[in-house]
Amino acid sequence: QVRVVESGGGLVQTGGSLRLSCAGSGGKSSISINAAGWYRQAPGKQREFVASSSSLASGSETKYADYVKGRFTISRDSSGTTVYLQMNGLKPEDTAVYSCNAGLLELATMTSINSWGQGTQVTVSS
Repeated sequence: QVRVVESGGGLVQTGGSLRLSCAGSGGKSSISINAAGWYRQAPGKQREFVASSSSLASGSETKYADYVKGRFTISRDSSGTTVYLQMNGLKPEDTAVYSCNAGLLELATMTSINSWGQGTQVTVSS
């Protein structure tokens, strides 16, 4: 079953960096990502938007939440199969489970689905 898989979370100190990855998995062939968004949910709080990347005919469009602008960068690899979230200057308030929501296209079957990953824990110590 085609689904989204995230990786790259972990424990870092304040000011540190992490890079999260989001890719499709479970298909019979390559799975491209048309559009993807990163979201996070801290304990006791609602899930909030972090960043998104959409693949437009003329290039990708990226958007960021105000609280991560200038620190986080969303990008894609050249094959269009993986989306990254580079997180620099991490703060304790960035601690959360980070999840990727992506529009996937399985190239062998030309099947499109929208999927959420299970999430990856990011913990920033003070």
